[in-house]
Amino acid sequence: MARKEQPKSTWSAVKSTVLKLDRDALMALIRDLYDLSPSNRQYVDARLRLGQDSLIEYKQTVAECMYPDAERNRPVQISKAKKAISEYRKATHDVRGEIDLMIHFVECGNQFTLEYGDIDGPFYDSLLSMYGRAVETVVKLPESQQEPFRKRLLELTKSSDGIGWGYHDGLCDEYYSAFPETDA
Repeated sequence: MARKEQPKSTWSAVKSTVLKLDRDALMALIRDLYDLSPSNRQYVDARLRLGQDSLIEYKQTVAECMYPDAERNRPVQISKAKKAISEYRKATHDVRGEIDLMIHFVECGNQFTLEYGDIDGPFYDSLLSMYGRAVETVVKLPESQQEPFRKRLLELTKSSDGIGWGYHDGLCDEYYSAFPETDA
């Protein structure tokens, strides 16, 4: 006998059901989601701005992914680091914190290369892509808020000199296209 495929849940169906819950049932649902996984807990804490500065926790996740303990044979985990940045953005809607995380992603990958040597093309493509996103987001900030981020972005272009795969040139192209008035 063939199994009938269940229709997929939609936000509309979830919303309709949640609206029918009383306060205690809704609190129990949120508690269960909170207890389900560390990432859920981190998301809720960040969203509600509970505990320590949530940016610190997300930065730690990005650092562990992009600058892993190579002596313990830990791999670079680009997708996990990107997911942490995405979750932070969704939880907090904090643009400056998101920029900080994006630049931190590139800084950690850059430093990992400087310490352990060249990686591969896809690794540098990921760094360049994140750098480009960071630059695009910084440009949208009021000019008075750009300076600390511009300094870090410029420092990345300088420290990447000598890294292969077109990485250094890509960083320079991104930076000087966005901020042409900057002196090298």
